Amino acid sequence: MRKYGCSEEELFSFLSSVKGRDLGYNKVLSSMCTLPHPVAVKAHNLFIESNLGDPGLFSGSMSLENLLVERLGTLMHHPAAGGYGTSGGTESNLQALRIAKSLKKTSSPNIVVPASAHFSFDKACDILSLEMRTVPYDEGYRMDSGQIEDKIDKNTICLVGIAGTTEYGVVDPISHLSDLAEERDIYLHVDAAFGGLVLPFIENSPVFDFRLPGVSSISIDPHKMGLSTIPSGCLLVKDENMFRELGVDTPYLTVNREYTLHGTRCGAAVAAAVSVIEYLGTEGFSSIISECMANTQRLISGMERLGYPLVVQPDVNVAAFECEINLPGWVISRTRAGHMRIVPMPHVTRDIIETFLTEIGEANV
Repeated sequence: MRKYGCSEEELFSFLSSVKGRDLGYNKVLSSMCTLPHPVAVKAHNLFIESNLGDPGLFSGSMSLENLLVERLGTLMHHPAAGGYGTSGGTESNLQALRIAKSLKKTSSPNIVVPASAHFSFDKACDILSLEMRTVPYDEGYRMDSGQIEDKIDKNTICLVGIAGTTEYGVVDPISHLSDLAEERDIYLHVDAAFGGLVLPFIENSPVFDFRLPGVSSISIDPHKMGLSTIPSGCLLVKDENMFRELGVDTPYLTVNREYTLHGTRCGAAVAAAVSVIEYLGTEGFSSIISECMANTQRLISGMERLGYPLVVQPDVNVAAFECEINLPGWVISRTRAGHMRIVPMPHVTRDIIETFLTEIGEANV
């Protein structure tokens, strides 16, 4: 730490130069985050000092968290869902597994996940000392329904399905998982960090939410397709009493017990997430999702016309191709199988798609 502070002008000159080294989103085609909506930024700044870890001091902020849970619970067809604002899918997934582990006591607990599972489950299993059993893909890069039961035994505490996989944008057979969860009395967690704010706005999309009776919890990330500020996630549970499994005493705060993972929690991000939901409504979200899906289909048709086959038809705005080109100036990513992966987020406009297709076409000449 320097002995004497610098001037504000010097400080922000330094910060501007540092920020200049960050990549802008203009040619970023790999990220599942996007530019936050202006109302999210404004709301975030308005609640910048809010700490949801001490709700008695910030009762207004807590009311916004309750509203966020109610709005997302209703979107998931369960207005009475319990929940709270998390830092994102990693925390939500970890907390869901903590609940599952507490609900079913066994000396050798295991969970069953698809091969598409996000790496947050690796972290969670390491922290919680859980065995992770992985079900291979089927031909559509979804969890192979025929192999799930082979992984389940008396020590299985949780089944996991993904609604909008990170690599291929597909939805696992959540309905089948729900049936198994009910038959075997096993906790079912749905990781809808990405698809949770996409699938409800697409006609005839696969059912993945609380309409399925076996679903116990769902993770959703407003900082992805919710256009909120980072970090912003939400964990929803079918019965809020499930959170009692996580409660710890907090004697010196304005509440006596809490069940969240973080102690100090960012109220600003919750305010930002609620603000976008309230500002856009279902019509606004439907319009944004429709545009993203249209851009995804344009990308698919353009790539296939150039001779780069689509690996699998996605359920959300993620597309993977058999293409080995790494186009200079563009940020794409690759799946574990080596396929080119592109996510047409709201910042990826039709003009950006057309420019990318033109340049990749020229690179193929």
